[in-house]
Amino acid sequence: MIIQKILGFLLTALLFISCNENQSDNALEIKLEKLIASSGAEVGISVMHSGSNKVVSIKGDTLFPMLSTVKIPVALAVLNKVEKEGLSKDQELFISSEELLEHTWSPFREEFPNGNVAISLEEALAWMVMQSDNNITDVLIRWVGGEEYIEEFIANKNFIIRNNEEDMHRDWESQFKNKASPNAFSNLVKTFSEGRILNKENTEWLYQSMVNSTTGLKRIKGKLPDVEIAQRAGTSFTSEEGITGAINNIGIIQLPDHQKIYLSVFIHNIQGFEKGEDLIADIAKMVYEHYSSTEN
Repeated sequence: MIIQKILGFLLTALLFISCNENQSDNALEIKLEKLIASSGAEVGISVMHSGSNKVVSIKGDTLFPMLSTVKIPVALAVLNKVEKEGLSKDQELFISSEELLEHTWSPFREEFPNGNVAISLEEALAWMVMQSDNNITDVLIRWVGGEEYIEEFIANKNFIIRNNEEDMHRDWESQFKNKASPNAFSNLVKTFSEGRILNKENTEWLYQSMVNSTTGLKRIKGKLPDVEIAQRAGTSFTSEEGITGAINNIGIIQLPDHQKIYLSVFIHNIQGFEKGEDLIADIAKMVYEHYSSTEN
């Protein structure tokens, strides 16, 4: 009889906790919907928490253009190949002058304008992940086996990887061919962060490279306190009419209790680049404050 009462109490407590969590998640979703309602853009959001299997999302399963967030799948594929084939991140890659295309974002080309230099695979990955170098990204895509290889490695129908950076610069529409859903991307970075894609050494290396990423700093990082954030941004061209085709940011936000938030925000066709960055910053702030308050 006593055991039955204890079990009944535990079941009631679990149902109460579950109900409160659902109400809390619903409240966050409603707040996010109100926040993005006046943006005039298509916005996709996915929020996952390391302490829960639940997902808060808006258009979470809709495919959005990835732009430079695709560099995370590229990095994962490269590092997985290193592990699988027993290679080393110290091996050299020769970067020829012909590979350093103009009219694309390339800090590497600015430092080595004539090319024809050898760098390590690790250095190439750092140029891509930390500084978002487009030319080095294409070098790594070719090295790993092409876009098809990366798409097959990710093995998720909600990731479409068809263009390299050179292809994305061919015309306005080409930059939108690589796509992913917010939920798929949040799940990818969660799985990676938990050490279920790469070994411990490479998981930590890529995570720290994302922490040290130098682009998109006004987005997820823009309005948060001094907390650790591993992130990767993605940005399209802006049309003559002032429409930015895509402003994206995916990130892993460290909470004070060492739990993590996995956040993916994709904005498609927004009037005003700064408006898009500010919207992502507001979304991240709302999400961070929500989970910080529910911890107390």
